[in-house]
Amino acid sequence: MSPIDVNPNERMLILHQNIVNLVKQLNMPLVEVSLVIAKFIKILNEKLIHIAEQNNEVLPKKYTEAWPLDHVKKDSDTISSMDLEKIIEIIDDDRMDILDTLVRTSINKEEIPLSDSLLVLRSWEKLVRTQLASSSSPGQLFSTVEIPEGY
Repeated sequence: MSPIDVNPNERMLILHQNIVNLVKQLNMPLVEVSLVIAKFIKILNEKLIHIAEQNNEVLPKKYTEAWPLDHVKKDSDTISSMDLEKIIEIIDDDRMDILDTLVRTSINKEEIPLSDSLLVLRSWEKLVRTQLASSSSPGQLFSTVEIPEGY
C-alpha cells in the first residue's frame, strides 16, 4: 500500500504512533523530546507561513501558535534558577538524533502534508510543555516523558 492510498488521518496517526513507540522504547527524557519537537515545529511553521504568504493567505492560530496549557502549576523561581548550560551538557545527542530521524522519515515516507505533520507535533508540544511547566528541578527535566493512557 503506497502512502497515497492511506487516509490522511491514518498518516497522522502513523507519525504519532511512531513517536509514542520510540519515546517509550528509549525512555526519552522530557527535555530531549521537547527540543526535537520544538525544532520540527519551527521548521514546519516557517515553511507553512512562507507558503501561505506566497498565496496571500493567513494560517489559523492552531498552526502558528503553541496550544494553551491546561491547569499548570508554575514555579518560575525554580525554573529560572536551573543551569541551562549544565542541562545541555547532559542531553544525549544520539538519542535526539534517532527521534529527529524518525520524525523526518515518517513525514517523508508517509508523505504527510506539512499542515498535518505540524498538528501532530503541536499536540506533542502541548504534552511536553505541560510537563516542563510542572518541573521544579533539573532532575525532572530528565525524567521520562509521561505519555497518558490512550495518547
